[in-house]
Amino acid sequence: MQDFLIDSMGAKGDGVAAGPLYAALTLPGERVRAERQGDRAEVEAILEPSPDRVTPPCPYFGDCGGCALQHWAPAPYLTWKADQVRQALARERIETEILPTFAAPAHSRRRLALHARAAGKGVVLGFKARRSWRLVEIGTCTIAHPALEAAFPALAVLAKPFLEHPKSAPSLHVTLTETGLDVDVTGIERRSGGLSADARVQAAERAAAGDFARVTLAGEIVYQARQPMVRLGRVIVALPPGGFLQAVPEAEAAMAAFAVWAIDGASRVADLFCGVGTFSVRLAEVASVLAADVSAASIKALIAASGAPGLKAITAEARDLTRRPMLAAEMKRLDAVLFDPPRAGAAEQAREIAASKVPIAIGVSCDPATFARDARILSDGGFTLRRVLPVDQFLWSPHVELVGVFTR
Repeated sequence: MQDFLIDSMGAKGDGVAAGPLYAALTLPGERVRAERQGDRAEVEAILEPSPDRVTPPCPYFGDCGGCALQHWAPAPYLTWKADQVRQALARERIETEILPTFAAPAHSRRRLALHARAAGKGVVLGFKARRSWRLVEIGTCTIAHPALEAAFPALAVLAKPFLEHPKSAPSLHVTLTETGLDVDVTGIERRSGGLSADARVQAAERAAAGDFARVTLAGEIVYQARQPMVRLGRVIVALPPGGFLQAVPEAEAAMAAFAVWAIDGASRVADLFCGVGTFSVRLAEVASVLAADVSAASIKALIAASGAPGLKAITAEARDLTRRPMLAAEMKRLDAVLFDPPRAGAAEQAREIAASKVPIAIGVSCDPATFARDARILSDGGFTLRRVLPVDQFLWSPHVELVGVFTR
């Protein structure tokens, strides 16, 4: 055993000592006693705790791997989130105004990915343990919406038929919608033929008993009592199986409001990587919208909702913007472009935006590093990153989302 001083917090939420040496569940300024294992320190005792250390609100914290930072006081925790964005931009030689981090409240997540494993004649439902394949069974979840918490017993019952093959390791991707819970199950052994007809019947019966809106198997409908519907601003949209949706409604609303503020005065905008229209329907309250996304099902849902009262015209197309980005020539009449790509970013699309004459660009990202790379492309093309809103959507995790506004 050795004593170490934790100097800083790493990007993955571990305390960092000289070396570097990474120690989970520690805080900057703490002195700890730990056993060194390569570049990691397994902490035995906190010798000198930080004044920023607080009592975690969740009884599973420390064992469950879902949260990493419940032991950190809110103010320094949120400042650190903003610093992750600042540091990523600094690596690309970009400075800008970074606003205070928007904090999602506890018990606000409408989406969870729960893992199910067989346990005797029953089912264990929960999250993977920290740095382990072991499953931690949970009865409550501090980040989850109460309606999701209340459904844990019914979800465990639902999971049983999906465990018929010993190699299956089902994950239940649960979304709270206006019409009930939507559950998409992945991780089913398929080489042996997938889920049997008998197991599908059992799954449907259990879904009905649990009053779920829909249950799908990797997007294929197993049971549907009601179409899952989600509210995006003033619009109700039909969520397709496996459709992308922001995890926290309050965070979604904050990001959308920031984007609408940024396009003030615009009459025609594009929403690229639009999904089911998280931003499109809000932007359409003030401007006509040209939307595109690789998911044809999401585009179909957006088109169906686009005629809602109070919205300007929305034109949407299914298009792979990574392989076929919207070209600079297609942006001639646009006043602004918003892009919200997957974690890998949008380098190809950013190059086209940089080559265009569009005066305003808004980048939405769940990865500060790829956002910073794309921001460098736009900066080299004549844009200036004016300000960034960090968003703590995934509470007590190391992840940070952001919205950045660029102008020429």
